Amino acid sequence: FAAGVLGFSLLEGLLLGAIVSSTDAAAVFAVLRARSVGLKGQIKPLLELESGSNDPMAVFLTVGLTGLLVNRNSSLLGLIPVFFQQMALGAFFGYGMGRAMVFILNRIKLEYEGLYPVFTLALVVLTYGATASLGGNGFLAVYVAGLVMSNSDFIHKQSLIRFNDGLAWLMQITMFLTLGLLVFPSRLFPVITVGLLVALFLMFVARPVSVFLALALAKAGWREKAMISWVGLRGAVPIILATFPLLAGVPQADMIFNLVFFIVLTSVLIQGTTLPLAARWLGVDALLPVQRRYPLEFIQTGDFKIKSGLVEITIPQDSPAVGRRIVELKLPREALIVLIGREDQLVLPNGGTVIEALDTLLVMADKRTRAKVRAIVGSPDETEPGTIEP
Repeated sequence: FAAGVLGFSLLEGLLLGAIVSSTDAAAVFAVLRARSVGLKGQIKPLLELESGSNDPMAVFLTVGLTGLLVNRNSSLLGLIPVFFQQMALGAFFGYGMGRAMVFILNRIKLEYEGLYPVFTLALVVLTYGATASLGGNGFLAVYVAGLVMSNSDFIHKQSLIRFNDGLAWLMQITMFLTLGLLVFPSRLFPVITVGLLVALFLMFVARPVSVFLALALAKAGWREKAMISWVGLRGAVPIILATFPLLAGVPQADMIFNLVFFIVLTSVLIQGTTLPLAARWLGVDALLPVQRRYPLEFIQTGDFKIKSGLVEITIPQDSPAVGRRIVELKLPREALIVLIGREDQLVLPNGGTVIEALDTLLVMADKRTRAKVRAIVGSPDETEPGTIEP
């Protein structure tokens, strides 16, 4: 579209497409959470997978296409072996470093708990640097390592999650402040018309077509696919990538940067504000689970190596446990009900506590025992959003 309508060359059009291909699922969920709207089925995990995995691809394509525009002797076909090399090495080192980090954290004994965030941050930087130096994709390596760690048990997991969450927000704030210094509003006015054309084409043609093609064999219905098509919000990553052509001195770099900024702004204003309405109109909205705050925390340390964790189990309306005392449920000995969330209060349970519909049980147990507890109380056998792992 950019090459045919805006007068860009094919490579410049591909570069613009690569830059704006990165999506931001965190922005989507932030908007929905602000309106107390959830998404049904597998839409949320699919969007999280897309958002996390398309960043490495967007970086690879942006760097590769920028190199082709700077060095005209390079060939587009030359990117193919580089692509397989970077993605294969990135996935391999990411998985290996993820397993290694879990192994090291569970065996190293640092004197102060505050050193663990510093140590893990150093391991993350090592993962990126070692992978990139060996010809792999460092972004993909860090992403895969994070997936491996999030599905593993290691000491101080909750405190490390909170630290990295705060660090991520700090980096986003810094990033937006830095980008604000690069953007001149006066330069955006000349690209309003073409920017709006590109943004509308991206929203109503490019993304829907790509989503329906990519999910052609998926079991999802057209409503789910339509919702996925509409939630392709762009965040700060495309603006960051738009600085790459500027630094490399690519022709049309200024135009690309201003277009990308306008596309991101338009995406937030149009798609972001209509997300809850689109979810309700398509019938894929769901009640957002209440995130309770508990006056306790379970921290797994090196001297307490068990596979147990704290998990929230909600009692359905038609549960056989409703109206019965805890002692009558005959729960497994390995399961411990720590607290019960009931409406706006917390109940300290004992054997004589009567279970009520929509109670939220905070249970300490391992994965197998949790499945038994769910079966007894008739709760869906799945990890709910309120899960609190060690």
